[in-house]
Amino acid sequence: MKRIAVLTSGGDAPGMNAAVRAVTRAALARGAEVFGVRNGYAGLLADTMEPLRARDVGGIVQRGGTVLGSARCPEFAEPSGRSAALRNLAARGIDGLVVIGGNGSQTGSAMLAREGFAVVGVPSTIDNDVYGTDVSIGADTAVNITLEAIDRLRTTASSHSRAFAVETMGRDCGYIALMAGIAGGAEVIALPESEIAPAEVAKRLRGAYQRGKTHALVVIAEGARCGVKELMRHYAESRDSIGFELRVTRLGHVVRGGAPIAADRILATRLGSAAVETLVQERHGMLVGASRNEIVTTPLAEIAGRTRPADAALLELARVMAI
Repeated sequence: MKRIAVLTSGGDAPGMNAAVRAVTRAALARGAEVFGVRNGYAGLLADTMEPLRARDVGGIVQRGGTVLGSARCPEFAEPSGRSAALRNLAARGIDGLVVIGGNGSQTGSAMLAREGFAVVGVPSTIDNDVYGTDVSIGADTAVNITLEAIDRLRTTASSHSRAFAVETMGRDCGYIALMAGIAGGAEVIALPESEIAPAEVAKRLRGAYQRGKTHALVVIAEGARCGVKELMRHYAESRDSIGFELRVTRLGHVVRGGAPIAADRILATRLGSAAVETLVQERHGMLVGASRNEIVTTPLAEIAGRTRPADAALLELARVMAI
């Protein structure tokens, strides 16, 4: 491999920059040139690529977001779009590509792999739902950001004897809500993977009130069927069924921001370096992931179209801990 390109795609995740840095420096250490692609797959089509040197990625390991940028590119899903991308890569003499991103991004990687191009994927999404890895870059930081908000809300909830419904990111996967809810001692956790009715939520909050708790917390993934709107509608119709006064806090995109914690910086560094090693070994069309603290690879053909749901079995543990 003489020339390697790297791009970030999909939703930004804390640790993406650390992965870009790792890919760049690992490739340079092997004597390869590195090109950064601006704005994900859109940059491949627009041919917005520029050389990356060691100093160009200095001072970014601690930064959130992505210095390369990310953008939607529906054109890439079309054969004509991929043909344009491959022409641009060939014109620059690029031998391999590292794609840092989540499920949609790795579906794009699999498309390129099917076209015969040397590509390796690095899982990066706060939802932690990429198949082929135990943990994705950005997930731990997102959980910690959510947990910090839960801890702060607990303080004011206890001061005023209230319940708070906290909505965090997680459209299709409730990993953030589940982990932050367990760590934050939530009375109820609502996930897309496990349906719970507003009446059941109210019942559990009422039970907490009757047991003498001074506050209660509900952590809801944004994609849960029992969302904050449904819960507040039920509360408006039957306030006495809860006991506590109920308030809502939506965390939104703040969960994706912020500096990556140490775990994500280290994971990103390991996976970015492993991606380059995989390309050098001519093991193309793979996703590099982490399983039981070991680097593992999975064919991108097995990744595309698959997701790894949150472990809803842990909801029982959360219920027992809420007694």
